[in-house]
Amino acid sequence: MDVQLDQLRTLIAVVDGGSFDAAARSMNVTPSAVSQRIKALEGQLGRVLVLRSKPARLTDSGAILMRLARQLELLERDTVAALDPGSARTSIPLVANADSLATWLLPAFVGLDGVCVDVLREDQGHSTDLLRDGTVMAAITSVPEAVQGCTVTPLGSMTYRPLGVPAIAGLPLESAPVVVFDRKDTLQDDYLRSRGVEPSAPPRHHIPGSNAFVDSVALGLGWGMVPDLQSRDLLAEGTLVELDPGAAVTVPLYWQQWALDSAALGRVAAAVQREARSMLR
Repeated sequence: MDVQLDQLRTLIAVVDGGSFDAAARSMNVTPSAVSQRIKALEGQLGRVLVLRSKPARLTDSGAILMRLARQLELLERDTVAALDPGSARTSIPLVANADSLATWLLPAFVGLDGVCVDVLREDQGHSTDLLRDGTVMAAITSVPEAVQGCTVTPLGSMTYRPLGVPAIAGLPLESAPVVVFDRKDTLQDDYLRSRGVEPSAPPRHHIPGSNAFVDSVALGLGWGMVPDLQSRDLLAEGTLVELDPGAAVTVPLYWQQWALDSAALGRVAAAVQREARSMLR
């Protein structure tokens, strides 16, 4: 396989930009040049790599090649940084769940001189899909099984409790409105089932933002599974109360990353794991 670096860089640009036009703008070339590079790459390999959809998406073969492209890009930047410190910043794409971003993760990125992070948000149960298709190099995930070619390190766990304002807490679960983060969030449904309540019974609101989710519960929009890291003050002041005292769900988190010897990726991993040790159970 004789793949050229400019072809791999173009593949990255198409996926990151979401279209051939966006890739062309980021690379300062014409859309025609982008299309020709991708077609040449597909011709060499004898398979379609990119689906010309909106946004552009990788095929299974494209995802495999994307991992190679990301790895070569990272190693190239590591080499440049080693030869000429301070000449360039290495960007590390990673994925994290919204609750981690809202509570404990961000301070980990302070002081990472020479490294930029490109953080995508995804539910902790689905984030490994982005590792698998080459979109990111690392993930904070609830999945303990290693993605092929990746290593796994336990980070600790986040604890969630069913909380609501006192008026909501006094209602039967069958009729008490519930706040749900998004369609991938199953914490509330799992709790309802554990109490013998059909999840479709109570009215529900979808609030796709970690802080906005907690604010909605605190305003009395409905009850929700709120992380301990976000509820302590609200419980102490009496704004929120426990629907089911003592009931809690613990979600273990893991750091999965490509098994790649990269100084930049190693620094990000060490910083995330250090912050997790100080903040998670």
